[in-house]
Amino acid sequence: MSFMMREILDQPRALRRCYKAEHKHAVELKKFAERQDFRLILLVARGTSDNAALFGRYLLELTTGKPVSLCAPSVHTLYHAKLDLRKALVIGISQSGEGTDINAVLKAARRQGAFTVGITNEAKSTMAGLVDDAFFVRAGTQRSVAATKTYTGQLLMLYMLAAALGSHVTLERVGEIPKWVASSLELMPTIRQIVERYRFMRQCVVVARGLNYANAFELSLKLMETCYVVAERFSAADFLHGPIAMIESDFPVILFIPPGKTYADMKHLAERVRKLRADTLIISAEGVRLPGHTNAIRIPASIPEVYTPIPYIVPGQIFACLLAELKGIDPDKPRSLKIVTRTL
Repeated sequence: MSFMMREILDQPRALRRCYKAEHKHAVELKKFAERQDFRLILLVARGTSDNAALFGRYLLELTTGKPVSLCAPSVHTLYHAKLDLRKALVIGISQSGEGTDINAVLKAARRQGAFTVGITNEAKSTMAGLVDDAFFVRAGTQRSVAATKTYTGQLLMLYMLAAALGSHVTLERVGEIPKWVASSLELMPTIRQIVERYRFMRQCVVVARGLNYANAFELSLKLMETCYVVAERFSAADFLHGPIAMIESDFPVILFIPPGKTYADMKHLAERVRKLRADTLIISAEGVRLPGHTNAIRIPASIPEVYTPIPYIVPGQIFACLLAELKGIDPDKPRSLKIVTRTL
């Protein structure tokens, strides 16, 4: 079994460990944040962690009512801009905690008046030592180049920060996420059958909206780095503004369609691409009425939409890992990649 698959299967245990260890920390942050009155939140990350940050932007704006932005590291590292970050909360996200540009932004943000928080898997990392406060994912050593349990661990930490900084998300419900992930892992036999159809897939699009939009980026990244598939990712709204023109007969389209606020728009898009004779793979839930489709992966749990992103990415991780193996590619050794990437 590949390291990637082992780490996928380890996610319920890793998430439970993270939640238990950081629960009290989140409660303490809530008390601190109530005294600070942050006026904005900035998120800084790269790669898979940047996809986690994209999720955090949606979640934290929904739960805190404060503007949340994704930081452009080059503004600090190349252009050396001086920003007024007083009353700002700057959150750095890095699996290794050694991203050179991410840490440079965090250092600059502290000088410019921000309160800095790090989310990392490595307690002894550079990031952990330079931020005002650090939350640790505690996923264990990552041996797979393609991040899986560190990505979901970062999302879990963002849920805990959301519970500390705002409303709509509670630590009690966040504590249920590991069991929902365990139910997603039960889909392995179904996904193994489905993936056979995509053995020769060379390109596809992945589409989502709202809280699952980041999962479109993350699944695309996994397909690119482990399967060498050209995988474009889109918001359902943006997809209709031009990219839909590329759809033709049998073109693979993967759609996240959870029940909730995004359901109607995603269902409408699925119907449009099916009329264009696309091959559609839908990730949704049991009991949800879906439009016509080629294949569907249904999560066997009833999950409120706000908590769907972690359980919904797990089938995508499994799909990418199994597809790589089917294509004869070792998912643990993607060409030209290493676990830690340093950029300026």
